Amino acid sequence: MNLDHVFVCGNPALDFAATLRARRTLRAETLVSPERLDAWYVEAGIVDALSPSGESDVAQAVALREAVYVLVTARRLGESYEAEALATVNGAARKPSATPQLTATGRHTEATAEEALSTVARHAVEVLSGPEVPLLKECGNPECTRVYIDRSRGVRRQWCGMESCGNKLKAAAYRARKKQVQAPAAH
Repeated sequence: MNLDHVFVCGNPALDFAATLRARRTLRAETLVSPERLDAWYVEAGIVDALSPSGESDVAQAVALREAVYVLVTARRLGESYEAEALATVNGAARKPSATPQLTATGRHTEATAEEALSTVARHAVEVLSGPEVPLLKECGNPECTRVYIDRSRGVRRQWCGMESCGNKLKAAAYRARKKQVQAPAAH
């Protein structure tokens, strides 16, 4: 599987919400097929293997993703939860989740798409009701809409990740400063 999923948010539900990137501008969808959804579950560590998803599973996953994003944004801004988003997350969380099993070689989790999605919903419930709520931040890159848990010392992290956004913004700021210094002074 040659994929580009990024896991920098500090919680699987937040990383799941970030599978629609650049929400304010490009709106780059990463869950474009059942195979991509399945790959996300495996790459995120939600499951080791799962029965293949179908198009309806992708639609349910996108609905949950959007509900998680709405709730995370509301929580981050100190606003009330939207009833429909709350019902979507709670409905998914009520279903059976992926269950790890102990094998001779260690832990192994196989699941259906619905169980994997329920696991993501349960992660959302935990992050939105847990002690790290005050640490929820949106990336400082105006193009990025990832919400992450800022566990940095002093809670001063500005970007979802250095490789994904921090380096780009630092390089742009450096180029802007360099250009300003090289510009001839106007008389």
